[in-house]
Amino acid sequence: MRRYYFPAVFTPEDNGKFSVDFPDLSSCYTCGDDMADAIIMAEDVLAMTLVDYETDNLPIPVPSASDMIPLKTGEFINYVACDTIAYRKAVLGEYLFHADLQNEQTKKKNPKQI
Repeated sequence: MRRYYFPAVFTPEDNGKFSVDFPDLSSCYTCGDDMADAIIMAEDVLAMTLVDYETDNLPIPVPSASDMIPLKTGEFINYVACDTIAYRKAVLGEYLFHADLQNEQTKKKNPKQI
């Protein structure tokens, strides 16, 4: 599966900014200058974190139910989605990199085939 969704805890800050934390994922947090920016940043950090999980062959945790996540006053939960294949293509260019690498490896194994 390459499309994921996880609950994120949004915390309004005094200056109008938002902190965002994904309680199901270790070291997955970000912030934004406003709500729209916080959502964009959350999508990015979620995709980046899950690409790391996939690359390292780590198990992807099952997303928690939103009613199981404790909240402090003012905090709220919003589900954030990402597509790690799209992220790799758009941000990392990794799709083309791996395709080229695989082609080179195939040519080395089968030099008579083009």
